[in-house]
Amino acid sequence: MPATPGRRSSRAQEYRLPGVTREDSDDELGTDDLPWEWIYDREEDEGEAEVIPASGPGSRKRKRTTQPERKIIGAQMGDFECYVGDTLLLKAEGSNEAWVGIASEFLEDDGEKSAKFMWFSSEKEIRNGPKKRTDFVENELYITPSFDFNALTTINGKAVVMSQEAFMKQYPTGKVPRKSKEFGKVFICRRGCNTRTCTYTDEFKWEDIYKGKEDLESLLDFVLKRTKATRRKRQPKAESPEREYASDDDADAEPAAKVPRTPRKLKARSNAATPTSRRKGTKAALGAAVTPTSHRKIMIKKHLEFTPLATRVLSPMHIQNSPYQLARTQLHVASVPTSLPCREAEFSLVYSHLEAAITDGSGTCIYISGTPGTGKTATVREVVSHLDAAVRADELDDFIFVEINGMKITDPHQSYSLLWEALKGQRVSPSQALDLLEREFSHPSPRRVPCVVLMDELDQLVTKNQGVMYNFFNWPGLRHSRLIVLAVANTMDLPERTLSNKISSRLGLTRITFPGYNHEQLMRIVQSRLEGVPGDIVDADAVQFAARKVAAVSGDARRALDICRRAVELAEADAKVVADAEPPTPSKKKGVEDKVAGKKKGSAGRVTIETVRRAINEATSNPLQQYLRGLPFASRLLLTALLLRTQRTGLAESTFGDVLEEMQRMIKLATGGDSRPLNALMATAGVSAADYGDGIMGGARSKPDARQMRPGGLTIAAVDLTGAGVINLEAHKAERPSKIRLAVGDEEVRLAFRDDPEIKALGVLL
Repeated sequence: MPATPGRRSSRAQEYRLPGVTREDSDDELGTDDLPWEWIYDREEDEGEAEVIPASGPGSRKRKRTTQPERKIIGAQMGDFECYVGDTLLLKAEGSNEAWVGIASEFLEDDGEKSAKFMWFSSEKEIRNGPKKRTDFVENELYITPSFDFNALTTINGKAVVMSQEAFMKQYPTGKVPRKSKEFGKVFICRRGCNTRTCTYTDEFKWEDIYKGKEDLESLLDFVLKRTKATRRKRQPKAESPEREYASDDDADAEPAAKVPRTPRKLKARSNAATPTSRRKGTKAALGAAVTPTSHRKIMIKKHLEFTPLATRVLSPMHIQNSPYQLARTQLHVASVPTSLPCREAEFSLVYSHLEAAITDGSGTCIYISGTPGTGKTATVREVVSHLDAAVRADELDDFIFVEINGMKITDPHQSYSLLWEALKGQRVSPSQALDLLEREFSHPSPRRVPCVVLMDELDQLVTKNQGVMYNFFNWPGLRHSRLIVLAVANTMDLPERTLSNKISSRLGLTRITFPGYNHEQLMRIVQSRLEGVPGDIVDADAVQFAARKVAAVSGDARRALDICRRAVELAEADAKVVADAEPPTPSKKKGVEDKVAGKKKGSAGRVTIETVRRAINEATSNPLQQYLRGLPFASRLLLTALLLRTQRTGLAESTFGDVLEEMQRMIKLATGGDSRPLNALMATAGVSAADYGDGIMGGARSKPDARQMRPGGLTIAAVDLTGAGVINLEAHKAERPSKIRLAVGDEEVRLAFRDDPEIKALGVLL
């Protein structure tokens, strides 16, 4: 059989156009670069004569020869000819991989001459390890019901398929001599196989079931009937005894009831782990992680690590010691819940799009947007988890999943290496991976497994020439790619504001928006995490109070979980203080003291509204919050403009000039072109009206103008904030082209300035 991808020579790294002489060119095709030509059915070449009556008096009858559309029965290149029903050997462009297939149809599509092949599979191409047969012999192939189109330029000669008896009779040693012209072209076939479900037919004699093109349909029917189909019908839910007495209306409504699929029900049925863990296990079973031959220096590098799923492995003793530890564990943002509440609609939408793309074998792009903490990444991971469970249950075709997080790679071009490593298990440089991916997705390949790519933190993958985004959004549109890209970002209009038109147009119209959680949804999320915690240590009013506080600011579920988790820690500390307190000494006021102590003891150890308020104050009263609230007005105005610019563009990095323009726009909207309200505001903030004309670059003072109102001291403020570590300023110079970005979280700035009277006076709502 042909060599595996890991044994690809150095010349495979060069891109070769079709028709160029190959290193292992077959003698049948020769070495000349000749064009392919069609071979038509000769019986249909001769047209029938049709007599056309005369149209007028005195005119003679004439004959018209009709030329019906000729049927293509084969193709030729020079002296080499192949016909429908022939078994051909095919070669992948730019690699040493080879395939064997039966030509079932010849056609011309978009000016390219192609053929439809019914494929044979070797034992190396069967991915299901537990069900895979181990009694295969050398040079054995399995006939499969899989079809695919390939260009005629991939044909590398004819192959011979025979039964094991005929092979042993012709080659008693069991091997084809290396010096023979038939070496590498003779194969044994004694079973059919469905490579998706790894089911086999009974052993047969090849000469009895296939003799030529007349047996193509019967051969396909034979394999389909004796192997299990790729998709298995989903098991219906158990019906209650009352179903026997259901009315006709209920029967009509039954199909609609099967459409919704909630995460909880699928999780309970599949009982599967996270997608990454299963994928790693699958790769380990298939041997995909085996290091290729050692003579390639690029293979000895350390493998890039995929973005790990947010899972925590804790011992049972750690979480079963006390209710507080169990509550803290389940409220942790890294804890993976059994279901995702309040995201059932988004889950079903993402699931349906991915399932349809994997089933159809087509490529697509899905853009998912929403503010931080709205469950975008968690929902996609949950969808992939359930799709993988469907693959294990033989309800869906197999697929490859890879997650690329823009915050966890140092260079956006490393995404090429991650994708190629997920596809082939090889570690290559980004530039080499780009060339290999271009060749992989541009040329057809039999039985290519669909690949789902999750591109998280999309704004961090934007480069100067936007080449990374263009390639990842362009590849799914190629005919043979079978690449599905899920782009996740925090801004709804990031493609239109940041990416060029040629990239945003390739992104498509499949866009899913995750809105922020309201207080009721946040309550459900927190309460679902607290299910199963004994002792009832968290009051419902406390959960509602925390949910309303977070929903009023951002609707971030992670912020709500962090606050509730900190409240549990405070309650646990109070409980320990009460438990360790010494017994009170006898006193005349024993009754009063016992009453007060009993009241404190009753509230200690429980998460109440007061406990949640203390947790919120800790989150909003840290040293950074105090420093931000004590900044001068120019510094606060600069940070506010930078935050608004980040929200508007969806990019964490901007230029100092863009921030100044954002500030001018904010001031103009607040004053309506009249500088008097702003002058009064500046007077209360301690800034004189004359400072408005102070140039940003140290220019002369000028008369205030509503169109160019700039508070003084912005240059100094930017440098001071850089020194304090609040912002990152390029070269510590406040010049218009200088890059600037926040060095602290957006939420910190938003919480610090949320109740600022001067910021509110500008009409800015953070």
